Amino acid sequence: MNEVGSVIDKPEYTISTEDMQMGTEISNTTTLVEFVLLGFSDIPNLQSILFGTFLLMYLTILICNSLIILIAKVDPALQTPMYFFLSNFSLVEICYVTATIPRMLMDLCTQKGNISVVACATQMCFVLILGGTECLLLTAMAYDRYVAICHPLHYGLIMNPKFCVQIVAVCWISTVPVMIGQTCQIFALSFCGSNIIDHFFCDIPPVLKLACGDTFANEIAVYVVAVVFVTFPFLLIIISYGKIVCSILRMPLVGGRTKVFSTCSSHLTVVVLFYGTSSITYLQPKPRQAEDTGKLLSLFYTVLTPTLNPIIYSLRNKDIMLALRKLLSYQHGVKT
Repeated sequence: MNEVGSVIDKPEYTISTEDMQMGTEISNTTTLVEFVLLGFSDIPNLQSILFGTFLLMYLTILICNSLIILIAKVDPALQTPMYFFLSNFSLVEICYVTATIPRMLMDLCTQKGNISVVACATQMCFVLILGGTECLLLTAMAYDRYVAICHPLHYGLIMNPKFCVQIVAVCWISTVPVMIGQTCQIFALSFCGSNIIDHFFCDIPPVLKLACGDTFANEIAVYVVAVVFVTFPFLLIIISYGKIVCSILRMPLVGGRTKVFSTCSSHLTVVVLFYGTSSITYLQPKPRQAEDTGKLLSLFYTVLTPTLNPIIYSLRNKDIMLALRKLLSYQHGVKT
């Protein structure tokens, strides 16, 4: 093996047990140019089923979130802060899954998982940026519900269009420099052992496991960023909903309580699904996280939760269902 390419080229997923244990040895004098994503190669008999399942989920995410963005844009009744935040959240979801699922589908189809270091770093950076943006948008949506329920008389004044645009801009922009710095810090490490990533995308925990030398500073940086963009926003959401619950309990009519809480239940369900799995992934110490567990948790917050989100919001939201029926009846009327 006199060239790096010959050391790391893995055209097929047929990797022996010895290779899995030893990995691909890369000397200190060479430069790593590729990783190998194992994906779901441990269940080869289900590759075609997984491809079809993930393709269907990806199309569901694209279609449902695009419909939410469309009806929030064209229906005057939905041009409110709540649906402005929801349409931005749907856009983030589309971008978020596009950063991972197409690559995963390609690997399932070709049975190859070779990915360059640059492509791996780019994928990680986009996943982190979009994941952080999603956390902040969920927090903004919780604040919107808090103002609407706890301060209804001042809602229009507080949640004015200019303020809503500023909040969304902060959610989109604030994560960019932090996550770029996080990615650069990780890929500045030396990878002198295996180049095999036992995952279906370039996530932080499995990539850090391949680094040689001391990664303590990198792990601390990961925890700090996770606290800022996952734990702290989650605490703000909990505080918002704590005040919302107190306000709902003070309402005299039971019917009024049910109606108000129904506007929050969809958002709260999404928060629990997304934060529950992502926080376990990024706040759990690296040595304690098994590959299979990390892969399963990642499937939840990168594929399953984005698939359920638009379904949860549409099925539990009468305004969206009404707007969708109006849109479909209008399209039917145009065709006839």
